[in-house]
Amino acid sequence: MDLIVWRHAEAHDAVPGEDDLQRVLTPRGRKQAERMAVWLENQLPQGTRILSSPAVRCEQTVRILNRKFKVRDALSPGATVQDLLETSGWPEAKFPVLLVGHQPALGGLIAHLLKMPEEVCAIRKGAVWWLRCRKREGIYQTVLVSVTSPEKI
Repeated sequence: MDLIVWRHAEAHDAVPGEDDLQRVLTPRGRKQAERMAVWLENQLPQGTRILSSPAVRCEQTVRILNRKFKVRDALSPGATVQDLLETSGWPEAKFPVLLVGHQPALGGLIAHLLKMPEEVCAIRKGAVWWLRCRKREGIYQTVLVSVTSPEKI
C-alpha cells in the first residue's frame, strides 16, 4: 500500500475567538498548494483515495489538486496516530491513500511508521511524504518513497 501525507499549506494565524477550522490559506499558501498539486498530479496513481481534514485550510489545499476527495472528521486537528492509521487502512488498503491534514498528527504518523526515536517528525507546511508498505518474509516494512516540499518544486 502507498500512503501519501500532505500537510496543509500555509494558513493565516488564528485570531482570538476564531474557530480554528475556519482558518484560510494565505496567498503564499495558495502558491505552495499549487506547486504541490502539479507535482502530485504527475505522481499519484490512478485510483488514489484522497481524504481531507474538515479544516478549511486543508480543503483549500486539496481542492487545488482538482480530484475528488472525501472529508473525514478523523483527520481534524487533534487527531491521533491511531485515527490516521484507521482512516487510511494502513497497512492493508488495496489502493493508495492520500491524507491531507495537520501537525503534529501527520508527523507522529511518519515517526511511528519509520520507527524514528522522536514521537513527532517535523513536516513543513505544504510538504508531501510518500510511504510504501511492503511485506517481506511475512514482515511488514515501511519504505520512504519520497519527501518533497513546495520550495523544491
